[in-house]
Formats: sequence, structure tokens, C-alpha cells
Amino acid sequence: MAEETATPHSVKDDAELDSSPTKAADENVKFRDPLLSGFDRESDDDGMESLDLNASIKSDQTVSRSSSLIANFKLDEDADAETKDLFIVVDDPEKHTSTLESYITFRVQTKTNRSEFDGAELSVRRRYNDFLWLRQRLEETYCTHLVPPLPAKHSLKRLDRFSPEFLRVREGALQKFLTRLADHPVLSFDKNLFVFLTAKAWEFQAHKKQGSGIFSRVTDSLHNMGASYMMKNRPPEFVVMHEYIQTFGEKLGVMDRISQRILKESTEYLTELTEWAPCFMLWANSEDKLKASLLAMSKNIEECCKELKDMIDSTEDDFAQPLKEYILYTESVKGVLRRRDAMQMEYDMIVEELAKKKEEREQIKTSDQTYSIGAFLGKDPEDVKETKREKLEQQLVDLTQQMDMLNDRLVVANADLKADMERWHINKQRDMKEIFLNMAERNIQYYERCLEKWENTVRDIHPRNENAEDGIIVSS
Repeated sequence: MAEETATPHSVKDDAELDSSPTKAADENVKFRDPLLSGFDRESDDDGMESLDLNASIKSDQTVSRSSSLIANFKLDEDADAETKDLFIVVDDPEKHTSTLESYITFRVQTKTNRSEFDGAELSVRRRYNDFLWLRQRLEETYCTHLVPPLPAKHSLKRLDRFSPEFLRVREGALQKFLTRLADHPVLSFDKNLFVFLTAKAWEFQAHKKQGSGIFSRVTDSLHNMGASYMMKNRPPEFVVMHEYIQTFGEKLGVMDRISQRILKESTEYLTELTEWAPCFMLWANSEDKLKASLLAMSKNIEECCKELKDMIDSTEDDFAQPLKEYILYTESVKGVLRRRDAMQMEYDMIVEELAKKKEEREQIKTSDQTYSIGAFLGKDPEDVKETKREKLEQQLVDLTQQMDMLNDRLVVANADLKADMERWHINKQRDMKEIFLNMAERNIQYYERCLEKWENTVRDIHPRNENAEDGIIVSS
């Protein structure tokens, strides 16, 4: 993996905003970058961004800015779109109720021209636990490949899990999970994915019962975690990976906490704004001369409430949720790195054991077996030495074969992880651009619409005399 893709992005690259040349330098107010301050609390003023508050003063130009500024930024199309041979669509959530539980299933439709599939189009229904099973099996089978994350089972606590809003967000997350699997050059050919996409309900349930139990998974997890902490001679490129993913996860955590605060404050503001509109409506009933103006204010506030509600929902679905998904992605990367470390630690232990056995073999060549246990039992000292030597030689052969096998496994694991991380960096950059551009466009549209509504309200309160040629505003 190229070094620049693994190096944490610096947050000190932002340019200083334009400031008025007539203002003294000491009038600039410094703000600490929240992505830095979230985990680098000991940094001094050199690690702070300098922003000029005076740069935010409105100019004489119009405030309205078209969202076409954002529309000009087009994301790159996938280069492999034309060669893709597996397409998966998740849709049509359906509620099922039994005597013991209620649950949701999603329709999973597959279109492909691969020969192993019975037809070009297939359709099955799967519930969330089935997706979870698929991911666990992929992690067990491809322990050094980066398996995409799934959303937490109850990730949207503010919504009922059977509500249309919850199902819409859950459907999108499951769609993204399967799309990433279909795009993966290795995981897309896995037999468990094939069964997931093709098997009938009873066949799928029977297949799910096969495989390792939970005790085995917990044991492997503890082993991998211990190996990660004990690792001493991790290769430099994987040290960079560890440091990058740790920093990236911390930055995402800070952004997630800030976005949740913004959503909470926006929701509280929406509640207050919603209670404000009826005040103007009631006031209008007792003020005949102000009635038209008061009704215009009430109508405008109600419309602005709708725009704000849409903005909050959009921010939650298209910004906060993708951030949470990438936080889960960082945990997936950490898990793969821990499993790779466990493989390297196992290899290093064999190498160390092999070195000890070779040293022991050299010691036996010059050792005196006269006082050994075998000699006391009546055996010839030379026969005792030869027996020990032969035993050590066999152990050396076995350890050498095991070392070669573990070395080959480690080399393949390193190559798989590097390839997946390079692919992940490309997808991450594309996804982050899309998230940020969509957020910017939503904010522009929200403020443009609210501004338009307030301007219309001003015209309703102070109507213009369109027949006045001199441009003078005539109040009603």
C-alpha cells in the first residue's frame, strides 16, 4: 500500500479565511480544530486553526447561492461498472408475526451471468439475523480480508424497529453491505454468499446450523486480542495501518458526537419553532389591522418548520448514519489487523522454537551422556546421545515444515490485507466526498428555501407598488 494512503490526513491544511486589511492581527479569534482537540488535548496554540470572525460579515452581494455550485462536483464512476457480473438489490421489507416473535424480512434479488447460478435472476427473503450469520461466516473463512460491517441491530433508538423510517434506513444499510460484497473480487465468490442468495428458506436454515460454535469464535477472538497486545516486531507498513485506523476512528468519533449534538439542538429548536407559529395565529384573532401580517408570519414559520424537519431527517439518514457505519468499519479493520498479528505471532513463536532446537542439537554433539537417565538405566551413553539427536532432527524437520507453512500463510495474509486496505481507501475517499458534498448541498438548499420564504413574507407584509416607476415602496 502506498505510504500516502496510510498516513493520517492532517487537519492543519485548511486555509485561513480572508480578513479585512484594516483590522489588526490581534482581533483574530482562534478556534481549536475539534477533530484534533478530541484526542490531542496537550497540543499548544501551534495546533490551532486561526479564523477571522470579520470574514463572515455579509457583503453587498446577494445572499442566495445556487446549489448548482455543488452540482458541478461529479463523483467518479466506478471503472469496473461495465465488467461487473453480480448485482444484488435489497427491498420490500415485510413484517412476520409468530407465536414467539415478530420480525422483518427483506427481499434479496440477484441478477448475474455467472455459470454457478441456476438462473440469471433469483429472489429470496432474508431477515437481519441471516445477514449477521453471513458476515460471521465470511470473517471465519477469510480472516485477513476486510468484511464490510453491518449496522447494529437496534442502531436507531429514536425509532420503532417496525416503523417505515427505521426500515428505510435499515434497508439502505443492508443494501450497501451486499453491494460491497458483490464488488469484492474474493468475497463475491464465497459459497456461503452463494447459499445466502440462492437457497430456499428450509435449505438455508439447515445450512446455517453447520459451522463452528460460539465457544470457538470467542476463543479465537480472545487469542487474536492477546496477540495484538503482545506483538513486538510488527512490520512498519502495518504499524502505519494501526496508527492510521486508530486516528481515523477517533476523528470519526468526535464528528459523530458533534453531529449528534447538532441534531439534538436542531430538534429542540424545531420544537420551539413549532410552538411559535400558533402564537401568531391566536394573536391575529384579536388584531384586525395586523391580521394579514400575523397570518403571513404564522404561515411562514410553519413552512420553515417543515424545511427544518426535512433537514434533520436528512442529516440523520445521510450524514450521521454513514459516519456510524464507518466507525464500525474501523472496528472491522482493527479486527483484521489483530488476526494478522496473531498469525505473525504464531510464526515468530515457531521460528524461536526452531532456533532453540538447533541450539540444543549443537549442545548434544559435545555433551556427555554418561550421567544421563538413560545411562543409569543401563543404556550405552553413545546410544542415548544418538537417540536424542535423531529425536531432535525429526523435531527440526517438523518445525521447519510448520515454519514454511506459517510463513506462506502470513505472506498471503499480508497481501490480502494490503489489497483490501487499498480498495478500502479508494471507497472511503469516494464515500466521504459524497457524504460531505450532499451535506453541503442540503444546507444550501435549506437556507435558500427558508430565505425565499422569509423574503415572500416581507413582501406580503410590505407589498410593493408595481406601478411605481420611480421604484418607491408604497406601504398598504
